[in-house]
Amino acid sequence: MGMKKSLTGAVAALTFAAAAPVMANAAQCGNSAGGFPAWVEQFKEEAVANGISRGTVDKAFANVRYATATIRADRGQKSFKLSFEQFMQKRGGQAIINRGRGLKKQNAAVLARIESRYGVPPGPLLAIWGMETGFGGFLGKEHTISAVATLAYDCRRSEFFTNQLYATLRLVQNGTLSVNARGAAHGEIGQTQFLPANVLKYGVDGDGNGRVDLVGSKADALASTANFLRGHGWSAGGGYQPGQGNFGAIQGWNAASVYQQAIAVIGAAIDGT
Repeated sequence: MGMKKSLTGAVAALTFAAAAPVMANAAQCGNSAGGFPAWVEQFKEEAVANGISRGTVDKAFANVRYATATIRADRGQKSFKLSFEQFMQKRGGQAIINRGRGLKKQNAAVLARIESRYGVPPGPLLAIWGMETGFGGFLGKEHTISAVATLAYDCRRSEFFTNQLYATLRLVQNGTLSVNARGAAHGEIGQTQFLPANVLKYGVDGDGNGRVDLVGSKADALASTANFLRGHGWSAGGGYQPGQGNFGAIQGWNAASVYQQAIAVIGAAIDGT
């Protein structure tokens, strides 16, 4: 008994010693561009030590730059402080409803397949699609890896975006994400703006071509969005207005209450409920 206990302690000590260099050398956050290049070099070594291939790391970081526009956007999210009426006006809520109704008819077969599989009706999906990118009209112009790396380096939400950066590297490693990909300021990807970790967890092949492409395939983007909502508690046939069962899944999509309400209201108008 005593020997077993001693061996267990020794193994634990060796395990800790093996892990300690990675933890001790973990890249430290910063709040200005000056420390970013050194942070990148340190993070690259950390990533390799944590299972990302050297080739992936070198390729992914070859053209990474400190994303000033991302920091500016991160500090200036003022639209979420508007009233619901102001937010709807600013985001063009009625225009999204009008166009969403037309797209519901145009994409009826795809949307029916998605609802059959995930239980999510067209309205909320079209509301999200319209609000996030104007139905795929503008996916963002920031270099995705630079945006996520900058936010991982930035001290405000370093831990959260470090996890997103690892997800980004895994997407590069498995061929889902190009190292030249561009998207929204916080690294969101595709027609409904998935963060990298959510692409890994909820991204699905909605058009049946054997790959997940949230940028080029609206079927993939909408099916993945439905999969996300189901993964956050969506129940087929349930209501999705505030106070109803599926509203909690919408809350999982965006933390801003005014955004959540807009999805619910626009979705109901498109669905005719």
